[in-house]
Amino acid sequence: MSPPVDPVTSDPSLPAEMDVAIIGGGIAGVTAAYFLAKAGQRVALLEKGVIAGEQSSRNWGWCRVQNRDEREIPVMLRSMELWDSLPKEAGIDVGFLRTGLVYATRSESELETWRRWVEMARGYQFHSRLLSAEEVAPMVPGPAGGWIGGIHSPRDGRAEPRKAAPAIATAARKLGASIHQRCAVRGLDIEGGRIAGVITEHGRLRAPQVLLAGGAWSSMMLRRHGLGLPQSSIRSTVFLTEPAPEITPGGLYTPDITIGRREDGSYIVAANNRGQIEITPQGMRYARKFWPTLVARRHMVKFGIGASFFRGPEAVVGRWRMDRPTIFEADDMRILDPAPKAGVAEPALKQLATSYPELAGVKMGRVWGGWIDSTPDAVPVIAPVGMLPGLYLSTGYSGHGFGIGPGAGQLAADLILGRTPAVDPSPFRYERLIDGSRIQKPGMM
Repeated sequence: MSPPVDPVTSDPSLPAEMDVAIIGGGIAGVTAAYFLAKAGQRVALLEKGVIAGEQSSRNWGWCRVQNRDEREIPVMLRSMELWDSLPKEAGIDVGFLRTGLVYATRSESELETWRRWVEMARGYQFHSRLLSAEEVAPMVPGPAGGWIGGIHSPRDGRAEPRKAAPAIATAARKLGASIHQRCAVRGLDIEGGRIAGVITEHGRLRAPQVLLAGGAWSSMMLRRHGLGLPQSSIRSTVFLTEPAPEITPGGLYTPDITIGRREDGSYIVAANNRGQIEITPQGMRYARKFWPTLVARRHMVKFGIGASFFRGPEAVVGRWRMDRPTIFEADDMRILDPAPKAGVAEPALKQLATSYPELAGVKMGRVWGGWIDSTPDAVPVIAPVGMLPGLYLSTGYSGHGFGIGPGAGQLAADLILGRTPAVDPSPFRYERLIDGSRIQKPGMM
């Protein structure tokens, strides 16, 4: 069952020409549209399904700097500023609150990793606090215990995935952006070795600059045009409870279970075995690049094979024609809605009651699956594509893209506009994944 998402009004007809076309109506695409429209650009946002229909409504809603990969910290700090300022600036409600995040552990090695992260983060003027066993115990209620310590960020928080991307898209539309849902992009329009626009199911849209923010679909789209993007996906299962007593105002991570409070009083719940890497043709194509990451995080995921081998963003789809319907327009692909993994939700609901007796008897609400696009170093690509002038990417957010979305959107807009970027874009360059450079191991998640 798909999670709920607020509706967005589409424009009635596709324009013939714009300054920028954006492929993908998730948090990365809509925030880029907002900043481009704010700068006076004529922007068309093109979404094959509905705004936030895929991962931007299926995530935890956490907006955090804590335990981020160091390469992402500057853009995440900028995102936190924007989560604060955008609602007032744009007159929208994204459900953002600085509720704090708490992590607890029984592992000495994990605690030491967190200690090193805290020391590093001070260099960015960000101050999470390492917690002793005595300090963490009252912050993680319940009988499980055994905590030897933890880490707490009072300035991190959460926003509402149901609201955020739709609200920002609506704000972009008020600034002049054109929004087009159920408008699949079939491919890039290329003339003279550079971008000339896009071909959609409703016709050609001319634009000298295109931002591909297609999430799990980005690699397939690039492959159609002879460009590689090492990207693989994890099928994830999470669920919402019904409204329940407040255990925490924000998020709690433990080795047993992860929960996050939502504004209606429900909790989003994620079990430790929530992730599954499905073997697919695209995954096999890039397996060597992903091997170090797979080894480092083998305890976090399971492996399997399913329908995604034959159908979906990582299946084998040839060099399709653009004058006829494509996979993007198929009824079962308009909104990528993978089935929840069997055997995850029910045990997690039982663990929830064990960990937090106050939540015993709380019923499960919606449960859904997600398809999380990842890069080999678990850091996104936010960059121009040098070999195809006019094309830009914003993709590969590796399961932690919702919170970083506003800063990433502003960075993408800065690059397209040729302005001095708000943050250093070099960690997110596209070529690092394809030019033979040594791919760095992923940092904190």
